[in-house]
Amino acid sequence: MPDKREYDAIVVGSGPNGLAAAITLARKRLSVLLIEVKETIGGGMRTAELTLPGFQHDVCSAIHPLALSSPFFRSLDLAEQGLDWIHPPGAMAHPFDDGSAIVLERSIKATAAQLGSDAPRYAALIEPISAHWGEIAEDILGPLRLPRHPLITLRFGRIALDSARHLAERQFADHRTRAVFAGIAVHSIQPLGHRGTAAAGLMLSAAAHAVGWPIPRGGSQRIADALTALFVSLGGTIETGRIVNALEELPESRAVLLDITPRQLARIAGHRLTDGYRRRMENHRYGPGVFKIDWALDGPIPWTAAVCSKAGTVHLGGTLEEIVASENAAWEGKPMERPFIILAQQSLFDPSRAPAGKHTAWAYCHVPNGSPVDMTDRIERQIERFAPGFRGHILARSAMSPAEMEEYNPNYVGGDIGGGVRNLRQLFIRPLGRWRPYTTPIKGLYLCSSSMPPGGGVHGMCGYHAARAALRAVFRL
Repeated sequence: MPDKREYDAIVVGSGPNGLAAAITLARKRLSVLLIEVKETIGGGMRTAELTLPGFQHDVCSAIHPLALSSPFFRSLDLAEQGLDWIHPPGAMAHPFDDGSAIVLERSIKATAAQLGSDAPRYAALIEPISAHWGEIAEDILGPLRLPRHPLITLRFGRIALDSARHLAERQFADHRTRAVFAGIAVHSIQPLGHRGTAAAGLMLSAAAHAVGWPIPRGGSQRIADALTALFVSLGGTIETGRIVNALEELPESRAVLLDITPRQLARIAGHRLTDGYRRRMENHRYGPGVFKIDWALDGPIPWTAAVCSKAGTVHLGGTLEEIVASENAAWEGKPMERPFIILAQQSLFDPSRAPAGKHTAWAYCHVPNGSPVDMTDRIERQIERFAPGFRGHILARSAMSPAEMEEYNPNYVGGDIGGGVRNLRQLFIRPLGRWRPYTTPIKGLYLCSSSMPPGGGVHGMCGYHAARAALRAVFRL
């Protein structure tokens, strides 16, 4: 009998993981259909005029250290597809109330020189990780498995299992160094007293020195555009503006990979799942949401600490104690009056983002999942704390609540941009504690979203590993 299947594989969802899965399959000369509900490809990698004409804002992701750390991205030559990375002189700046700031620079020596008595401690902690960052990233950006570089990775893991707060207080004497590390660790999207949160601080600090925290010229949409062009060049087929409400709506294929979260899987495939599995999908634990603002500005942000203008990213939160309190509040359902802010100022380094002489800024804070509280005033007051007069430069703003984030991308349940809580259990074997996390009880059906290991971020490794699982089990490749 002839094979009536229309495609070898179908991927639903075109975020970084959906695109990574589609490309990984297409590179094996399989026929692949990529389906996207929106009219444009990209998921969290989109850029749009959210405020005024000519001002290009990143709708979600903006700064991409994990893209340059990702084994999947490193296997591609996306420059051929027009992707150009910009590296600001400083990866991140962290200002303080006394008018000073610390800048996370590409050079460990230059960074440590700002840390006073903590200089040797910082170098001793980060240098071994940064020096072997490629090997460590290969081992940790995936599911739980035997590491390919056991001595290096296990040494990292022994430190990374600590809480960010404990490591900062144990390792560093100066309150400024402690605050800088805590701010970087906030990207774990957990209370900084939780075990394992030190990993985010260590990873992103090491990445800053090893590969940088780069900005894609023209906006994050350029990453999606480059990946899309590569997929099409491999023979892939794309269909946009298509809603998938049930698996039965898809064409025949040997494998289906879904770049969606467990809650969406329960909705579109629940009738084919066991009651227990479906309930666990429906009860998947999501983390804090985000409240995000984009601004069109008539000039650069007037930082009190001028060195903040060297950095693509600025962390606004003051001391370790303040940062800890802010993240605890988001976890406990209590939005803070002085939230910790992650801010990006892309137009300082990429003039294509705004009309001549004008600028953009992008910022968010963590809030309770699904919080209805408007954080606009609180975020802008926190920026004014370190950049007096900031509000006087605002031409227009666009704010997105957790509900609006979810409306933009249904994977951001309650505004959770990470696909679920990143605690130790869910980090490597999320979402169900399975040793083969990408598989489902339905033959040939895989989950490839950020709800899978290794979690959120523009690295594509959730999609890459899910596609590799399908290649082995379904296609015997």
